[in-house]
Amino acid sequence: MSVTAIIIAAVLVAVVGIAIGFFLGFASEKFKVEVDPKEEAVLDVLPGNNCGGCGFAGCSGLAAAIAKGEAAVSACPVGGESVAAKIGEIMGVEAESGDKLVAFVKCAGDCDKAKINYNYYGSQVCGMMEFVPGGGPKKCDFGCLGYGECVDACPFDAIHVVNGVAVVDPQECKACGKCVDACPKNLIELIPQKMKYRVHCVNENKGKEAMSACDVVCIGCKICEKECHFDAIKVENNFAHIDYDKCKNCGLCAKKCPKKIIY
Repeated sequence: MSVTAIIIAAVLVAVVGIAIGFFLGFASEKFKVEVDPKEEAVLDVLPGNNCGGCGFAGCSGLAAAIAKGEAAVSACPVGGESVAAKIGEIMGVEAESGDKLVAFVKCAGDCDKAKINYNYYGSQVCGMMEFVPGGGPKKCDFGCLGYGECVDACPFDAIHVVNGVAVVDPQECKACGKCVDACPKNLIELIPQKMKYRVHCVNENKGKEAMSACDVVCIGCKICEKECHFDAIKVENNFAHIDYDKCKNCGLCAKKCPKKIIY
């Protein structure tokens, strides 16, 4: 190959490269999407866990929603009040203070208390138990299965299976809601951490049948409901549930519960 041909090829490559560079530069200016400076500022403040607990597709989605006024400045469950206050300053609004939420597993039927129908050696996945005889080896059809799908879902290592039942560490829980969505039994809910008393059972069977499945079970007797002076606890579907907007932490329901399932 002659020197002239090499020079011509090099020039052509250079010209093509310059042309492509100009085209890309023009295209980036022509089609660029303007980003709200507030959105970028909010994104910098958010913790960056991208857990989805706020209901948006990661922190960038939440930042965009906050900047547009479509989400509250306190919408990040992980950041808490400190992050909410910083975002409030960016958006020029006052962050609403709220109670810290934590996940709560509504079951106390661990391996020592829940009755077992049979020994099980199959798939250790909660969601697969609907295909297993009786819905799993535990006699209670409503309790924690203990295989840890909630544990796998938690990005903060805040929930673990202890003696066959999922238990939440309130200090580590960020109330992202991942465990709530992961539980096939719908046993986990987010409640105010300050509330002392909780009903650790959702067994819908009537008293005798419920007690045949577990030693620690709500029997739907309604004693707690009658004792509460604030109309904060109701028995529906044969188990008690506390309305935390009304509960005053007085503890009367717990003292009078014959099965000691409220504590």
